Amino acid sequence: MDRKVRVRFAPSPTGPLHIGGVRTALYNYLFARQHGGDMILRIEDTDSQRFVPGAEEYICEALDWLGIEIDEGVGHGGNYGPYRQSERRDIYREYVKMLLDNDKAYIAFDTPEELEAARAAVPNFQYDASTRGSMRNSLTLPAEEVKRLIDEGHKYVVRFKIEPGREVEVNDLLRGKVTINSSVLDDKVLYKSADDLPTYHLANIVDDHLMEVSHVIRGEEWLPSAPLHVLLYEAFGWSDTAPQFVHLPLLLKPDGKGKLSKRDGDRLGFPVFPLLWNDPKSGETSSGYRESGYLPEAVINFLALLGWNPGDDTEIMNMDELIRRFSFDHCSRSGAKFDYEKGKWFNHKYLQELPDSELAELFKPVMKEHGVDPEAFSDEYIARAVGMVKSRINFVKDLWDHAGFFFKAPETYDAKAVKKRWSEEMPRIMAELCEVLKGLESFKSADAEPLVLGWIADKGYHLGNVMNAFRLTVVGECKGPHMFDITELMGCDETVARIKAGIDRIHPEA
Repeated sequence: MDRKVRVRFAPSPTGPLHIGGVRTALYNYLFARQHGGDMILRIEDTDSQRFVPGAEEYICEALDWLGIEIDEGVGHGGNYGPYRQSERRDIYREYVKMLLDNDKAYIAFDTPEELEAARAAVPNFQYDASTRGSMRNSLTLPAEEVKRLIDEGHKYVVRFKIEPGREVEVNDLLRGKVTINSSVLDDKVLYKSADDLPTYHLANIVDDHLMEVSHVIRGEEWLPSAPLHVLLYEAFGWSDTAPQFVHLPLLLKPDGKGKLSKRDGDRLGFPVFPLLWNDPKSGETSSGYRESGYLPEAVINFLALLGWNPGDDTEIMNMDELIRRFSFDHCSRSGAKFDYEKGKWFNHKYLQELPDSELAELFKPVMKEHGVDPEAFSDEYIARAVGMVKSRINFVKDLWDHAGFFFKAPETYDAKAVKKRWSEEMPRIMAELCEVLKGLESFKSADAEPLVLGWIADKGYHLGNVMNAFRLTVVGECKGPHMFDITELMGCDETVARIKAGIDRIHPEA
Protein backbone atom coordinates (compact mmCIF):
# COMPACT_ATOMS: atom_id res chain seq x y z
CA MET A 1 0.00 0.00 0.00
CA ASP A 2 1.28 3.47 -0.92
CA ARG A 3 0.12 5.16 2.30
CA LYS A 4 0.07 4.09 5.90
CA VAL A 5 -3.12 2.34 6.90
CA ARG A 6 -5.11 4.51 9.30
CA VAL A 7 -8.65 3.50 10.18
CA ARG A 8 -11.17 5.08 12.51
CA PHE A 9 -14.03 3.84 14.61
CA ALA A 10 -16.37 6.79 15.05
CA PRO A 11 -19.44 5.96 17.17
CA SER A 12 -22.04 8.46 18.34
CA PRO A 13 -22.59 8.81 22.12
CA THR A 14 -26.34 8.38 21.76
CA GLY A 15 -26.64 5.19 23.81
CA PRO A 16 -24.89 1.86 24.36
CA LEU A 17 -22.62 0.40 21.71
CA HIS A 18 -24.62 -2.12 19.64
CA ILE A 19 -23.00 -5.48 18.93
CA GLY A 20 -23.05 -4.57 15.22
CA GLY A 21 -20.93 -1.54 16.05
CA VAL A 22 -18.56 -3.80 17.96
CA ARG A 23 -18.09 -5.93 14.85
CA THR A 24 -17.35 -2.80 12.81
CA ALA A 25 -14.75 -1.75 15.37
CA LEU A 26 -13.28 -5.27 15.32
CA TYR A 27 -12.92 -5.39 11.53
CA ASN A 28 -11.25 -1.96 11.59
CA TYR A 29 -8.88 -3.19 14.27
CA LEU A 30 -8.02 -6.46 12.50
CA PHE A 31 -7.34 -4.66 9.22
CA ALA A 32 -5.19 -1.99 10.87
CA ARG A 33 -3.12 -4.48 12.87
CA GLN A 34 -2.61 -6.75 9.89
CA HIS A 35 -1.12 -3.86 7.90
CA GLY A 36 0.85 -2.29 10.74
CA GLY A 37 -1.53 0.66 10.81
CA ASP A 38 -3.25 2.87 13.37
CA MET A 39 -6.66 2.51 15.00
CA ILE A 40 -8.34 5.84 15.80
CA LEU A 41 -11.28 6.35 18.17
CA ARG A 42 -13.29 9.43 17.24
CA ILE A 43 -16.54 10.44 18.95
CA GLU A 44 -19.24 11.80 16.64
CA ASP A 45 -21.19 14.00 19.03
CA THR A 46 -22.46 16.58 16.58
CA ASP A 47 -26.09 15.59 17.21
CA SER A 48 -26.52 17.46 20.48
CA GLN A 49 -30.22 16.56 20.72
CA ARG A 50 -29.48 12.81 20.95
CA PHE A 51 -26.45 12.96 23.26
CA VAL A 52 -26.75 10.54 26.21
CA PRO A 53 -24.62 11.04 29.34
CA GLY A 54 -22.32 8.12 30.03
CA ALA A 55 -22.44 6.74 26.49
CA GLU A 56 -18.89 7.80 25.60
CA GLU A 57 -17.48 6.21 28.74
CA TYR A 58 -19.47 3.06 27.97
CA ILE A 59 -17.97 2.85 24.47
CA CYS A 60 -14.40 3.19 25.78
CA GLU A 61 -14.96 0.60 28.52
CA ALA A 62 -16.51 -1.86 26.06
CA LEU A 63 -13.61 -1.63 23.61
CA ASP A 64 -11.13 -2.04 26.45
CA TRP A 65 -12.93 -5.13 27.79
CA LEU A 66 -12.98 -6.70 24.33
CA GLY A 67 -9.28 -6.13 23.75
CA ILE A 68 -9.75 -3.76 20.80
CA GLU A 69 -6.74 -1.52 21.36
CA ILE A 70 -6.87 2.15 20.38
CA ASP A 71 -3.71 3.86 19.12
CA GLU A 72 -4.97 7.41 19.19
CA GLY A 73 -8.17 9.28 19.84
CA VAL A 74 -10.47 9.97 22.77
CA GLY A 75 -8.76 8.93 25.98
CA HIS A 76 -5.50 8.18 24.17
CA GLY A 77 -4.33 11.48 22.66
CA GLY A 78 -2.55 11.90 19.36
CA ASN A 79 -1.34 14.49 16.88
CA TYR A 80 -4.65 14.98 15.06
CA GLY A 81 -6.96 16.02 17.90
CA PRO A 82 -9.30 17.03 19.25
CA TYR A 83 -11.05 13.70 18.69
CA ARG A 84 -14.52 14.75 19.81
CA GLN A 85 -16.33 16.48 16.96
CA SER A 86 -18.04 18.92 19.34
CA GLU A 87 -14.56 20.29 20.14
CA ARG A 88 -13.73 20.94 16.47
CA ARG A 89 -16.24 23.72 15.73
CA ASP A 90 -13.59 26.21 14.60
CA ILE A 91 -12.17 23.68 12.16
CA TYR A 92 -15.55 22.92 10.60
CA ARG A 93 -16.47 26.61 10.21
CA GLU A 94 -13.39 27.08 8.06
CA TYR A 95 -14.44 24.32 5.67
CA VAL A 96 -18.08 25.42 5.56
CA LYS A 97 -16.83 28.86 4.47
CA MET A 98 -14.59 27.26 1.86
CA LEU A 99 -17.58 25.50 0.27
CA LEU A 100 -19.72 28.65 0.36
CA ASP A 101 -16.96 30.80 -1.14
CA ASN A 102 -16.47 28.30 -3.98
CA ASP A 103 -20.19 28.06 -4.78
CA LYS A 104 -20.25 24.41 -3.66
CA ALA A 105 -22.81 25.07 -0.95
CA TYR A 106 -25.48 27.61 -0.05
CA ILE A 107 -27.37 28.95 2.97
CA ALA A 108 -31.01 27.94 3.45
CA PHE A 109 -33.50 29.65 5.80
CA ASP A 110 -36.50 27.37 5.26
CA THR A 111 -38.40 26.74 8.47
CA PRO A 112 -39.66 23.27 9.44
CA GLU A 113 -43.18 24.46 8.56
CA GLU A 114 -42.10 25.61 5.10
CA LEU A 115 -40.33 22.33 4.43
CA GLU A 116 -43.41 20.40 5.53
CA ALA A 117 -45.59 22.49 3.20
CA ALA A 118 -43.23 21.74 0.30
CA ARG A 119 -43.42 18.01 1.02
CA ALA A 120 -47.19 18.21 1.03
CA ALA A 121 -47.31 20.13 -2.24
CA VAL A 122 -44.72 18.16 -4.20
CA PRO A 123 -44.92 14.35 -4.39
CA ASN A 124 -41.64 12.72 -3.30
CA PHE A 125 -40.19 16.13 -2.55
CA GLN A 126 -36.48 16.41 -1.98
CA TYR A 127 -34.39 19.57 -1.68
CA ASP A 128 -32.33 19.48 -4.88
CA ALA A 129 -31.65 21.24 -8.19
CA SER A 130 -35.28 20.91 -9.24
CA THR A 131 -36.74 22.49 -6.09
CA ARG A 132 -34.07 24.72 -4.56
CA GLY A 133 -35.07 27.59 -6.84
CA SER A 134 -38.49 27.84 -5.18
CA MET A 135 -37.19 27.75 -1.59
CA ARG A 136 -35.81 30.43 0.75
CA ASN A 137 -32.05 30.26 0.37
CA SER A 138 -29.03 32.27 -0.70
CA LEU A 139 -29.57 31.13 -4.30
CA THR A 140 -32.98 32.84 -4.48
CA LEU A 141 -32.63 35.72 -1.97
CA PRO A 142 -30.65 38.94 -2.54
CA ALA A 143 -27.25 39.01 -0.81
CA GLU A 144 -28.38 41.92 1.39
CA GLU A 145 -31.38 39.87 2.57
CA VAL A 146 -29.20 36.91 3.37
CA LYS A 147 -26.85 39.10 5.41
CA ARG A 148 -29.76 40.74 7.25
CA LEU A 149 -31.32 37.43 8.20
CA ILE A 150 -28.00 36.13 9.52
CA ASP A 151 -27.28 39.37 11.43
CA GLU A 152 -30.74 39.23 13.03
CA GLY A 153 -30.05 35.72 14.30
CA HIS A 154 -32.41 33.77 12.07
CA LYS A 155 -31.61 30.06 12.14
CA TYR A 156 -30.21 28.61 8.95
CA VAL A 157 -28.51 25.57 7.53
CA VAL A 158 -25.80 25.17 4.92
CA ARG A 159 -26.71 22.74 2.14
CA PHE A 160 -24.36 21.04 -0.31
CA LYS A 161 -25.07 22.10 -3.88
CA ILE A 162 -25.33 18.91 -5.93
CA GLU A 163 -25.33 19.26 -9.69
CA PRO A 164 -27.75 16.78 -11.35
CA GLY A 165 -27.07 14.32 -14.15
CA ARG A 166 -23.63 13.12 -13.07
CA GLU A 167 -22.61 9.48 -12.73
CA VAL A 168 -20.86 9.22 -9.38
CA GLU A 169 -18.59 6.22 -8.88
CA VAL A 170 -17.96 4.70 -5.47
CA ASN A 171 -15.15 2.15 -5.37
CA ASP A 172 -15.68 -0.28 -2.51
CA LEU A 173 -13.14 -2.95 -1.52
CA LEU A 174 -15.95 -5.37 -0.74
CA ARG A 175 -18.64 -4.47 -3.28
CA GLY A 176 -16.60 -3.29 -6.22
CA LYS A 177 -17.64 -0.23 -8.24
CA VAL A 178 -21.04 1.22 -7.38
CA THR A 179 -22.40 3.93 -9.69
CA ILE A 180 -25.13 6.37 -8.66
CA ASN A 181 -26.63 9.22 -10.69
CA SER A 182 -26.37 12.48 -8.77
CA SER A 183 -29.96 13.38 -9.69
CA VAL A 184 -31.26 10.99 -7.02
CA LEU A 185 -29.27 12.78 -4.30
CA ASP A 186 -30.69 15.68 -2.33
CA ASP A 187 -28.82 18.78 -1.19
CA LYS A 188 -27.81 17.41 2.20
CA VAL A 189 -27.52 19.70 5.20
CA LEU A 190 -23.85 20.10 6.13
CA TYR A 191 -24.09 22.63 8.95
CA LYS A 192 -26.72 23.97 11.37
CA SER A 193 -26.45 27.42 12.89
CA ALA A 194 -28.75 26.42 15.76
CA ASP A 195 -25.98 24.51 17.54
CA ASP A 196 -23.01 25.72 15.49
CA LEU A 197 -22.17 22.14 14.53
CA PRO A 198 -21.82 20.28 11.25
CA THR A 199 -23.81 17.20 10.35
CA TYR A 200 -22.30 13.75 10.00
CA HIS A 201 -21.61 14.26 6.28
CA LEU A 202 -19.33 17.28 6.55
CA ALA A 203 -17.67 16.42 9.86
CA ASN A 204 -16.61 12.97 8.73
CA ILE A 205 -15.20 14.12 5.40
CA VAL A 206 -13.17 16.87 7.04
CA ASP A 207 -12.00 14.70 9.92
CA ASP A 208 -11.08 11.73 7.74
CA HIS A 209 -9.03 14.04 5.53
CA LEU A 210 -7.27 15.91 8.32
CA MET A 211 -6.61 12.72 10.30
CA GLU A 212 -5.21 11.07 7.16
CA VAL A 213 -7.63 8.15 7.31
CA SER A 214 -6.77 5.66 4.57
CA HIS A 215 -9.80 3.33 4.82
CA VAL A 216 -13.35 4.02 5.95
CA ILE A 217 -14.72 0.66 7.15
CA ARG A 218 -18.33 1.05 8.22
CA GLY A 219 -21.75 -0.57 8.10
CA GLU A 220 -23.75 -1.18 4.96
CA GLU A 221 -26.35 1.34 6.15
CA TRP A 222 -23.90 4.13 5.22
CA LEU A 223 -23.54 3.00 1.59
CA PRO A 224 -26.24 5.43 0.34
CA SER A 225 -24.13 8.28 1.77
CA ALA A 226 -21.00 7.25 -0.11
CA PRO A 227 -21.78 9.07 -3.41
CA LEU A 228 -22.36 12.30 -1.47
CA HIS A 229 -19.03 11.82 0.30
CA VAL A 230 -17.27 11.23 -3.02
CA LEU A 231 -18.69 14.53 -4.27
CA LEU A 232 -17.60 16.32 -1.10
CA TYR A 233 -14.03 15.05 -1.48
CA GLU A 234 -14.14 16.36 -5.03
CA ALA A 235 -15.55 19.71 -3.94
CA PHE A 236 -12.67 20.21 -1.53
CA GLY A 237 -10.11 19.06 -4.10
CA TRP A 238 -9.21 15.97 -2.05
CA SER A 239 -10.12 13.21 -4.49
CA ASP A 240 -6.53 11.98 -4.77
CA THR A 241 -6.24 11.41 -1.00
CA ALA A 242 -9.79 10.20 -0.36
CA PRO A 243 -9.96 7.03 1.76
CA GLN A 244 -10.92 3.65 0.36
CA PHE A 245 -14.48 2.60 1.30
CA VAL A 246 -15.54 -0.75 2.77
CA HIS A 247 -19.24 -1.18 3.56
CA LEU A 248 -19.79 -4.21 5.78
CA PRO A 249 -22.88 -6.43 5.60
CA LEU A 250 -25.58 -6.03 8.21
CA LEU A 251 -26.10 -8.29 11.21
CA LEU A 252 -29.55 -9.79 10.69
CA LYS A 253 -32.22 -11.10 13.03
CA PRO A 254 -31.76 -14.74 14.11
CA ASP A 255 -35.23 -15.42 12.69
CA GLY A 256 -37.23 -13.56 10.10
CA LYS A 257 -35.93 -10.65 8.07
CA GLY A 258 -34.34 -7.34 8.89
CA LYS A 259 -31.54 -5.85 10.93
CA LEU A 260 -30.71 -7.20 14.38
CA SER A 261 -32.30 -5.04 17.08
CA LYS A 262 -32.49 -4.86 20.85
CA ARG A 263 -36.06 -6.20 20.63
CA ASP A 264 -34.71 -9.41 19.11
CA GLY A 265 -32.42 -9.88 22.08
CA ASP A 266 -35.23 -9.16 24.54
CA ARG A 267 -37.53 -11.56 22.71
CA LEU A 268 -35.07 -14.44 22.37
CA GLY A 269 -33.06 -13.90 25.54
CA PHE A 270 -29.59 -12.79 24.45
CA PRO A 271 -27.64 -9.53 24.82
CA VAL A 272 -27.14 -7.10 21.94
CA PHE A 273 -24.75 -4.85 23.89
CA PRO A 274 -21.21 -5.74 25.05
CA LEU A 275 -21.77 -4.44 28.60
CA LEU A 276 -24.79 -3.97 30.82
CA TRP A 277 -26.44 -0.60 30.12
CA ASN A 278 -28.56 1.49 32.47
CA ASP A 279 -30.42 4.05 30.38
CA PRO A 280 -30.25 7.39 32.24
CA LYS A 281 -33.38 8.65 30.49
CA SER A 282 -35.78 5.72 30.69
CA GLY A 283 -34.23 3.92 33.66
CA GLU A 284 -34.34 0.70 31.63
CA THR A 285 -31.55 -1.83 32.15
CA SER A 286 -30.26 -3.90 29.22
CA SER A 287 -28.10 -6.98 29.61
CA GLY A 288 -24.52 -7.16 28.36
CA TYR A 289 -22.23 -9.94 27.20
CA ARG A 290 -19.79 -9.31 30.01
CA GLU A 291 -22.39 -9.50 32.77
CA SER A 292 -24.06 -12.49 31.10
CA GLY A 293 -20.86 -14.48 31.61
CA TYR A 294 -19.24 -14.34 28.18
CA LEU A 295 -15.46 -14.22 27.90
CA PRO A 296 -14.28 -11.30 25.74
CA GLU A 297 -12.15 -13.64 23.61
CA ALA A 298 -15.23 -15.74 22.83
CA VAL A 299 -17.26 -12.67 21.83
CA ILE A 300 -14.48 -11.48 19.53
CA ASN A 301 -14.12 -14.90 17.86
CA PHE A 302 -17.90 -15.19 17.46
CA LEU A 303 -18.31 -11.72 15.94
CA ALA A 304 -15.36 -12.10 13.59
CA LEU A 305 -17.10 -15.00 11.84
CA LEU A 306 -20.38 -13.12 11.34
CA GLY A 307 -19.78 -11.95 7.78
CA TRP A 308 -16.24 -13.26 7.33
CA ASN A 309 -14.51 -16.63 7.15
CA PRO A 310 -10.83 -17.58 7.00
CA GLY A 311 -11.24 -19.60 3.81
CA ASP A 312 -11.43 -22.97 5.53
CA ASP A 313 -13.36 -24.65 8.36
CA THR A 314 -11.32 -23.17 11.19
CA GLU A 315 -13.57 -21.66 13.85
CA ILE A 316 -11.56 -21.18 17.04
CA MET A 317 -9.11 -18.31 16.52
CA ASN A 318 -7.59 -15.95 19.04
CA MET A 319 -7.00 -12.29 18.27
CA ASP A 320 -3.50 -12.86 16.90
CA GLU A 321 -4.71 -15.50 14.48
CA LEU A 322 -7.67 -13.36 13.43
CA ILE A 323 -5.28 -10.50 12.67
CA ARG A 324 -3.06 -12.81 10.62
CA ARG A 325 -5.87 -14.35 8.59
CA PHE A 326 -8.37 -11.49 8.19
CA SER A 327 -9.12 -10.35 4.63
CA PHE A 328 -11.96 -8.55 2.94
CA ASP A 329 -11.64 -11.13 0.16
CA HIS A 330 -13.50 -13.56 2.42
CA CYS A 331 -16.14 -11.11 3.62
CA SER A 332 -19.73 -11.69 2.59
CA ARG A 333 -21.65 -9.00 0.75
CA SER A 334 -24.96 -10.22 2.14
CA GLY A 335 -26.13 -9.89 5.74
CA ALA A 336 -25.12 -12.40 8.40
CA LYS A 337 -27.80 -13.99 10.59
CA PHE A 338 -27.01 -13.53 14.26
CA ASP A 339 -26.76 -17.09 15.57
CA TYR A 340 -26.78 -16.46 19.32
CA GLU A 341 -26.67 -20.20 20.05
CA LYS A 342 -23.35 -20.31 18.21
CA GLY A 343 -22.20 -17.52 20.50
CA LYS A 344 -22.88 -19.78 23.49
CA TRP A 345 -20.89 -22.54 21.78
CA PHE A 346 -17.89 -20.25 21.41
CA ASN A 347 -18.08 -19.32 25.07
CA HIS A 348 -18.24 -23.01 26.00
CA LYS A 349 -15.14 -23.72 23.92
CA TYR A 350 -13.16 -20.87 25.44
CA LEU A 351 -14.15 -21.85 28.98
CA GLN A 352 -12.81 -25.35 28.35
CA GLU A 353 -9.44 -23.87 27.43
CA LEU A 354 -9.15 -21.85 30.64
CA PRO A 355 -6.84 -23.32 33.29
CA ASP A 356 -8.86 -24.65 36.22
CA SER A 357 -7.19 -22.10 38.52
CA GLU A 358 -8.42 -19.17 36.38
CA LEU A 359 -11.91 -20.63 36.12
CA ALA A 360 -11.94 -21.04 39.91
CA GLU A 361 -11.22 -17.32 40.34
CA LEU A 362 -14.13 -16.48 38.04
CA PHE A 363 -16.34 -18.85 40.04
CA LYS A 364 -15.64 -17.29 43.44
CA PRO A 365 -18.13 -14.40 43.00
CA VAL A 366 -20.78 -16.99 42.05
CA MET A 367 -20.04 -18.89 45.26
CA LYS A 368 -20.58 -15.70 47.25
CA GLU A 369 -23.92 -15.13 45.50
CA HIS A 370 -24.99 -18.54 46.81
CA GLY A 371 -23.92 -17.82 50.36
CA VAL A 372 -20.63 -19.69 50.29
CA ASP A 373 -17.40 -18.07 51.48
CA PRO A 374 -14.62 -19.02 49.04
CA GLU A 375 -12.11 -18.48 51.83
CA ALA A 376 -13.53 -21.57 53.55
CA PHE A 377 -12.00 -23.71 50.78
CA SER A 378 -8.50 -23.91 49.39
CA ASP A 379 -7.83 -22.62 45.90
CA GLU A 380 -6.79 -26.13 44.91
CA TYR A 381 -10.11 -27.58 46.13
CA ILE A 382 -12.17 -25.04 44.16
CA ALA A 383 -10.03 -25.51 41.04
CA ARG A 384 -10.37 -29.31 41.15
CA ALA A 385 -14.12 -29.06 41.71
CA VAL A 386 -14.74 -26.79 38.72
CA GLY A 387 -12.33 -28.80 36.62
CA MET A 388 -14.50 -31.89 37.04
CA VAL A 389 -17.61 -30.22 35.64
CA LYS A 390 -16.45 -27.49 33.26
CA SER A 391 -17.09 -29.64 30.19
CA ARG A 392 -20.82 -29.29 30.95
CA ILE A 393 -21.09 -25.49 31.09
CA ASN A 394 -21.59 -22.59 28.70
CA PHE A 395 -21.14 -19.87 31.34
CA VAL A 396 -19.29 -19.50 34.63
CA LYS A 397 -22.61 -19.10 36.47
CA ASP A 398 -23.58 -22.60 35.25
CA LEU A 399 -20.86 -24.03 37.46
CA TRP A 400 -23.06 -23.73 40.54
CA ASP A 401 -25.68 -26.07 39.11
CA HIS A 402 -23.00 -28.68 38.45
CA ALA A 403 -20.50 -28.09 41.26
CA GLY A 404 -22.48 -26.42 44.04
CA PHE A 405 -22.71 -29.69 45.99
CA PHE A 406 -18.93 -29.59 46.50
CA PHE A 407 -19.45 -26.56 48.72
CA LYS A 408 -22.88 -27.15 50.26
CA ALA A 409 -24.05 -30.52 51.54
CA PRO A 410 -27.52 -31.44 50.21
CA GLU A 411 -30.47 -30.62 52.45
CA THR A 412 -33.06 -32.03 50.07
CA TYR A 413 -32.91 -35.04 47.77
CA ASP A 414 -34.29 -35.63 44.29
CA ALA A 415 -37.72 -37.21 44.78
CA LYS A 416 -37.64 -39.36 41.65
CA ALA A 417 -34.24 -40.78 42.54
CA VAL A 418 -35.39 -41.49 46.10
CA LYS A 419 -38.44 -43.33 44.84
CA LYS A 420 -36.38 -45.40 42.41
CA ARG A 421 -33.21 -46.08 44.41
CA TRP A 422 -33.97 -45.82 48.14
CA SER A 423 -35.42 -49.18 49.26
CA GLU A 424 -36.19 -50.24 52.83
CA GLU A 425 -32.83 -51.94 53.23
CA MET A 426 -30.84 -48.99 51.79
CA PRO A 427 -30.23 -47.24 55.16
CA ARG A 428 -28.59 -50.44 56.43
CA ILE A 429 -26.51 -50.81 53.27
CA MET A 430 -25.41 -47.16 53.42
CA ALA A 431 -24.41 -47.62 57.07
CA GLU A 432 -22.28 -50.58 56.00
CA LEU A 433 -20.77 -48.46 53.24
CA CYS A 434 -19.73 -45.88 55.82
CA GLU A 435 -17.72 -48.54 57.65
CA VAL A 436 -16.14 -49.72 54.39
CA LEU A 437 -15.10 -46.16 53.50
CA LYS A 438 -13.69 -45.47 56.96
CA GLY A 439 -11.60 -48.63 56.66
CA LEU A 440 -9.91 -47.64 53.41
CA GLU A 441 -6.19 -46.93 53.62
CA SER A 442 -6.35 -44.62 50.58
CA PHE A 443 -9.26 -42.43 49.53
CA LYS A 444 -7.85 -41.81 46.07
CA SER A 445 -10.33 -42.62 43.34
CA ALA A 446 -8.20 -45.31 41.71
CA ASP A 447 -7.66 -47.06 45.07
CA ALA A 448 -11.15 -46.70 46.57
CA GLU A 449 -13.23 -47.65 43.55
CA PRO A 450 -12.20 -51.31 43.13
CA LEU A 451 -12.50 -51.95 46.87
CA VAL A 452 -16.01 -50.50 47.14
CA LEU A 453 -17.19 -52.24 43.98
CA GLY A 454 -15.68 -55.48 45.25
CA TRP A 455 -17.56 -55.11 48.55
CA ILE A 456 -20.85 -54.58 46.64
CA ALA A 457 -20.20 -57.69 44.55
CA ASP A 458 -19.23 -59.82 47.56
CA LYS A 459 -22.44 -58.81 49.33
CA GLY A 460 -24.53 -59.57 46.28
CA TYR A 461 -26.02 -56.08 46.29
CA HIS A 462 -27.45 -54.44 43.15
CA LEU A 463 -24.60 -52.29 41.82
CA GLY A 464 -26.79 -49.60 40.23
CA ASN A 465 -29.03 -49.18 43.25
CA VAL A 466 -26.18 -48.98 45.76
CA MET A 467 -24.04 -46.59 43.70
CA ASN A 468 -27.00 -44.32 42.92
CA ALA A 469 -28.06 -44.26 46.56
CA PHE A 470 -24.44 -43.45 47.46
CA ARG A 471 -24.46 -40.57 44.95
CA LEU A 472 -27.87 -39.42 46.19
CA THR A 473 -26.62 -38.97 49.77
CA VAL A 474 -23.46 -37.13 48.73
CA VAL A 475 -24.74 -35.00 45.83
CA GLY A 476 -28.50 -34.80 46.48
CA GLU A 477 -29.39 -36.17 43.07
CA CYS A 478 -28.20 -38.86 40.68
CA LYS A 479 -25.92 -36.77 38.48
CA GLY A 480 -22.41 -35.35 38.53
CA PRO A 481 -18.82 -36.39 37.78
CA HIS A 482 -17.33 -39.81 38.51
CA MET A 483 -18.40 -40.74 42.03
CA PHE A 484 -14.99 -41.70 43.35
CA ASP A 485 -13.41 -38.52 41.94
CA ILE A 486 -16.00 -36.60 43.98
CA THR A 487 -15.27 -38.49 47.19
CA GLU A 488 -11.51 -38.26 46.71
CA LEU A 489 -11.80 -34.47 46.65
CA MET A 490 -14.27 -34.26 49.55
CA GLY A 491 -12.33 -36.67 51.74
CA CYS A 492 -13.53 -39.47 53.99
CA ASP A 493 -14.95 -37.39 56.85
CA GLU A 494 -17.18 -35.23 54.64
CA THR A 495 -18.30 -38.19 52.53
CA VAL A 496 -19.28 -40.30 55.55
CA ALA A 497 -21.01 -37.31 57.19
CA ARG A 498 -23.15 -36.81 54.09
CA ILE A 499 -24.07 -40.50 53.89
CA LYS A 500 -25.15 -40.48 57.54
CA ALA A 501 -27.18 -37.29 56.99
CA GLY A 502 -28.89 -38.98 54.05
CA ILE A 503 -29.74 -42.04 56.17
CA ASP A 504 -31.43 -39.75 58.70
CA ARG A 505 -33.22 -37.49 56.21
CA ILE A 506 -34.32 -39.63 53.27
CA HIS A 507 -37.79 -41.05 53.81
CA PRO A 508 -39.38 -42.46 50.64
CA GLU A 509 -42.88 -42.43 52.12
CA ALA A 510 -42.72 -38.63 52.46
